[in-house]
Amino acid sequence: MSTTSSSEAGAPGLTETPDTTGAYPRLHEEQVLLLSRYGERRTFPEGAMLFCEGDRDCGLFVVLEGLVAVVQGDESQVGPRVIAVHGPHRFVGDLSMLTGQAVHVTAVARTDVEVLEVPFERLREAVVQDQALGDLVLRALIVRRSIHADLGAGLRITGSRFSADTRRLRDFASRNRIPYRWEDLEDDPHAEQTLRAFAVPPDQTPVVIWKGRTVLRNPSNAELAALLGLRAEAPGHDTYDVVVVGAGPAGLAAAVTAASEGLSTVVLDAVATGGQAGTSSRIENYLGFPAGVSGAELADRGVVQARAFGATFTIPAEARALDRVDGHFVVRLVDGGQVEARVVVLATGVHYRRLDVPGMDRLEGPSVYYAATEFEARLCRGDPVTIVGGGNSAGQAAVFLAGNAATVELVIRHDDLSRDMSRYLSDRVERDPRITVRRSSEVAELVGDDALHAVMVRDLETGRRERVAATALFVLIGAEPHTSWLQGQVSLDERGYVLTGDLPGGSVTGFGTDRSGVVAVGDVRSGSVKRVASAAGEGAIGVRQAYDHLRATGRL
Repeated sequence: MSTTSSSEAGAPGLTETPDTTGAYPRLHEEQVLLLSRYGERRTFPEGAMLFCEGDRDCGLFVVLEGLVAVVQGDESQVGPRVIAVHGPHRFVGDLSMLTGQAVHVTAVARTDVEVLEVPFERLREAVVQDQALGDLVLRALIVRRSIHADLGAGLRITGSRFSADTRRLRDFASRNRIPYRWEDLEDDPHAEQTLRAFAVPPDQTPVVIWKGRTVLRNPSNAELAALLGLRAEAPGHDTYDVVVVGAGPAGLAAAVTAASEGLSTVVLDAVATGGQAGTSSRIENYLGFPAGVSGAELADRGVVQARAFGATFTIPAEARALDRVDGHFVVRLVDGGQVEARVVVLATGVHYRRLDVPGMDRLEGPSVYYAATEFEARLCRGDPVTIVGGGNSAGQAAVFLAGNAATVELVIRHDDLSRDMSRYLSDRVERDPRITVRRSSEVAELVGDDALHAVMVRDLETGRRERVAATALFVLIGAEPHTSWLQGQVSLDERGYVLTGDLPGGSVTGFGTDRSGVVAVGDVRSGSVKRVASAAGEGAIGVRQAYDHLRATGRL
């Protein structure tokens, strides 16, 4: 097959994108030969699409000859925007191919091309043979997702910054690591053009635009999730062996362990995979990642691993009740659905506490955040920010935001930064000249009409109040367990955390509740350590104990 090589191509769009971030590695000849045993050679003429934005269940394409461009189609621009161009021995793919979601970009042949198409299921077999290849592909796809998010590929969300529904949709997309571009009705001239182009009146905003033509007018999170493939289209079993409620580190570890043991497994979460840890900019004390790992990457790796073993994910799916029917458990959902299983793993974690001060009701929507991810960092670039909280989440947020914000003020109610924060992290905060720690202080008021301009900080020892400039407030002041739906079903401690101990039958376990067949792991469990590593360990051990329970009761 004759085609223009990457070295000969000189026209715009006919030159390979350099790999400066690890997002576009080139495979070795041995790796291509390995993949060729699991894939099929195909040819595409110039201009043909290998996959399109919105497609699902795509395979990985290894370019053998020619050039393939990854583009973002957008009707607000003149033609699609080229994100990357791949030549021989580079692979074309999107992280969504591994997580079961719809892809957010389009791949088109820039020249006549020959490729090796490897279906996802066969790719799993190949990477078992070459672990380095699996790590290379997964890491590249995760980095690509971050690049796509920075470029605003994928969804378009058009709405007012003062709209609670706009904030809800943006938060949902951000927490689920969905690339998107936000058009602010107040500031972005494209926003009005978008509404006119799709004949959307202002009272029907916010709107979500997908693939440049599908328009959802103020959709629910469930509607958006269904569009993107976050929710399982149909349950694979009438009754699962295991239902994991919560998809933070404990829930993901439980899903991986259960599915790898051959148990039919479904994972439910009200918001997103990753839980509270998924919003962490960098976790530096997790085994195996000496340079640290972002919560988003850790979550994505966990989802890919669990799905590879056969686990099903349904998001959003918020539990409202737990019942026992005909010898198995029924988790009833807020949307009216239900999931039946023989064993329940409670991994619902915690939710952030809200700061109750004057101005919060007015400014919470546009200016107050409960996580510090790449999304929030981009919004705060060059602005002063204030963080309330003295735990690890607050410390991680301070260090992360210091790289983008003009100034970072960290407000804690006591005088010892190391009291609730890991020593390595408190030392980094103390050494960072961009961070000011305000000890023995509290935020007493938010100042601003439509947006935050400043916070009033009160010294708890002297009572003195000081106005501190801030355009964003990050509230990271602890959390409360997600257990209101469990009242009367399992025993809770005085703070609402699930009590664990001995399972009926005499076997001692740290994670069994007083309800046979129900285990609790991670932050929701009374007495847990509240760290990512311990949560993951509890998830794995808890499922192992659930497996033993199923065998002992004759259900396996």
